[in-house]
Amino acid sequence: MRLTRFLLQSLLFVSLAVAGAGSLQAQTPAPAAPAQSAPPAAAEQSAAAPSGPGDQAAKNMATAKSDFAALQASVKQSVDDDDGLVALAGKADELNRGVAGIAGGITPRLDQIKARLTELGDPPKAGQPPEAEIVTNERNALTAERVQLNVLQGDAESLTASIGRMSNQIAEMRRKLFAATLLRRSEISASVLGDAGTAFVQEVGAFQQALTSWLGFVLKFKAFAFAAAIFMSLATALILLSGSYRLFGHYLQRKESDEQPSYISRLSIAFWSTLIRTLSLATLLVTSYLFLDSFNVLRPDIAPVVAALFSTIGVIYFVRRFTNAVFAPRDPQWRLVRLSNRGARSISACLMAMAVVHALDFFFGSISESMGSPLVLTVVRSWIAALIIGLILIAASFGRPMMAKSRDPDAPGRHWPKGLAIVLRVLGAGLIFAAVTGYVGLARFIASQLIFTGAIGVTTYIGLLSGKAISRTETFGDTRPGRYLASRFKLGPVAVDQVGLLAGFCIYGVALATGIPLILLLWGFRIQDLQLIAYRLFTEVRLGGISISLVGILTGILLFAGCYLLTRWVQRWLDNNVMARSHVDLGVRNSVKTGIGYLGVGVAVLIGVSAAGINLSSFALVASALSVGIGFGLQNIVSNFVSGLILLVERPFKVGDHVVTGTVEGIVKRISVRATEIETFRKQTIIVPNSDLINANVGNWTHRNKIGRSEIPVSVSYGSDPQKVMNILLEMANALPIVLRNPEPHVEFLRFGPYSLDFELRFMLGDLGDGLKVRNDLRVAILKRFREEGIEIPLPQSDVVFHRQLDPVTPIDDEVLDQEPVAGEAAGDETIDQDAGRVSQLRGKAADG
Repeated sequence: MRLTRFLLQSLLFVSLAVAGAGSLQAQTPAPAAPAQSAPPAAAEQSAAAPSGPGDQAAKNMATAKSDFAALQASVKQSVDDDDGLVALAGKADELNRGVAGIAGGITPRLDQIKARLTELGDPPKAGQPPEAEIVTNERNALTAERVQLNVLQGDAESLTASIGRMSNQIAEMRRKLFAATLLRRSEISASVLGDAGTAFVQEVGAFQQALTSWLGFVLKFKAFAFAAAIFMSLATALILLSGSYRLFGHYLQRKESDEQPSYISRLSIAFWSTLIRTLSLATLLVTSYLFLDSFNVLRPDIAPVVAALFSTIGVIYFVRRFTNAVFAPRDPQWRLVRLSNRGARSISACLMAMAVVHALDFFFGSISESMGSPLVLTVVRSWIAALIIGLILIAASFGRPMMAKSRDPDAPGRHWPKGLAIVLRVLGAGLIFAAVTGYVGLARFIASQLIFTGAIGVTTYIGLLSGKAISRTETFGDTRPGRYLASRFKLGPVAVDQVGLLAGFCIYGVALATGIPLILLLWGFRIQDLQLIAYRLFTEVRLGGISISLVGILTGILLFAGCYLLTRWVQRWLDNNVMARSHVDLGVRNSVKTGIGYLGVGVAVLIGVSAAGINLSSFALVASALSVGIGFGLQNIVSNFVSGLILLVERPFKVGDHVVTGTVEGIVKRISVRATEIETFRKQTIIVPNSDLINANVGNWTHRNKIGRSEIPVSVSYGSDPQKVMNILLEMANALPIVLRNPEPHVEFLRFGPYSLDFELRFMLGDLGDGLKVRNDLRVAILKRFREEGIEIPLPQSDVVFHRQLDPVTPIDDEVLDQEPVAGEAAGDETIDQDAGRVSQLRGKAADG
């Protein structure tokens, strides 16, 4: 993998991935059009007479087979060319889609033929009346066409399998070529080093001469174009820098006054400062190269060198930004890892040294390739770079970069953890061993991955940590963007927290969409490979026998959301502008809104599923299982759903009605497809399944209108005049304007009660909802009037009769009576007093009862 392409195309990778998918789709040959390699005779015959679907498919299949044969020949000729194999893999995938399109175009015609043959039926058997000749001819023609289409479909499936095997063969060849390049052994000896030194002296002279001649050519013939390119590059740089600092200045600079920045602030500044500044410089370098190339300032021998120089500058700058963001040698309070100041400076220096060595190796290698230098010079240069990087790793493993236990960054640090120190030494020794034994390509590849893959991977990880930190609960509101959004759009804490969650997911996407492609490019993937992966990812993801298109699914989701929002708008518009102006009943408005909502959601689902490209026939088994589930476990849900539709159409009650069902009484608040919400007068919401309302008795006080009767029972004593009582009650009812005069109020003499005369005042109200207040006011007014008229409202009365059995009289001797006259009298008096006390106690209890 060449780093020139990596730097020039990494900035535009995301857009190239999506645009590449569209370009691949646009370049896919239509099944109904013959390829360019079709023979002239076939083209003339096609123009002379129209052909049917079978003939056209046969021509397309012939073209596809010839293209496949050409691809096979090209694969055999590109065994050692990785770029050629990448291009052939793209053509093979394009051809595979074209063959799949041919097979897909045949299927509808086969279905039509099958349906027509079913309508025609079988030919008459022996002894049956013959059929019409036109029917026989049509059946024969359809049968022959079906055989032809079946053969073509079989050829398409066979060709698809062959193309798949060829794609796997290309991938295997690329893997072997990559392994052979890495494991190629070069002989390193004193004579080789001497030849490399001689070649280096010659290369310096040739490059100096080429550079001098190019500069003279530019100053003599391309001075204006060169100045214009430089001016436009500087203008682009100025715009990028000013725009970047204007938009992202808060995320690029560290505040020296902030002595203890928060963890999220350190992560955010580390990630965004590295990413934005690197992308800004990469954009500047890419546009500068494009301006120079478009003005024809660069010669073919100088253009690769300039591209390599720009790549070297970009790589070194990226590593510099990365080390400054993570290790912060001069700002220990912004450091992301626990290192001492001396350790942070030493590690940053080691990383920068390895990056500079590797970048210079790449730059000088580009000069050697442009100047046509011997391969031995490139090998020796990479050998020297691998040795230097290995020595740097070994030297770094003996350092003491870890922060002291006192947590003072200025104090002398501690050694690496044993495991990490051993890993560094093993890597360094492995690089040196691979270089000494001649595996220079492998050593160079490992060194580059250690530097750049590690830097990109750590930066991506920092981005993921930033997204995770921002998406934490009640964290985004404490950041500057969170406070700005809260004050600008008047958002509450919950809304700001949800915005923080969305921002965290966006940061995840940015980190992954930037880091993963760059790492894949470093590991040998080409731009064409990534475009093909992106196209397949967004257009064809297979789960078993089901093919899913992420682009189609996204389109379906967007269409569903659009149709749903349109449905909601239509609901509001009809309710507020049509039905409200027409004074339509509230229940009718609710039914219309609900029906439009269900219809709109159903249409939105159909449109979204169709746009997503999901074949509903694939879910036939699921639908069958769902039908069985409905028959057993889901019958109540279906019953409630159907009952809800019946309630919306039949409207036995509507929103706002006063209903009574079972033990539930209240106002209907909402009718949905599963249940109805009824709010009691104690403000308790009760969810009643719709099937219960359909199958049970439901009383509706406001079914036709809100007119209703109210009653007030009144009881008076037996000494009151009944006619006077009735007149007073009627007078009190007629005095209220809210009481209807037709039908007029009425007083009913109900009964002779146990202790009172019972009456009932009955009157009609225009709105039954006012009954509670009216009855309350009338009761107060009746009580006051009765007191003024001297009409008594009796209390409950009852008579209690006590029967007491006296004790039998005991005979007393005369002697005893004569001897104790006083004692007997005293005893008799005591007995009488006790009896009187018992009677008084019983009367008291009766009164309490």
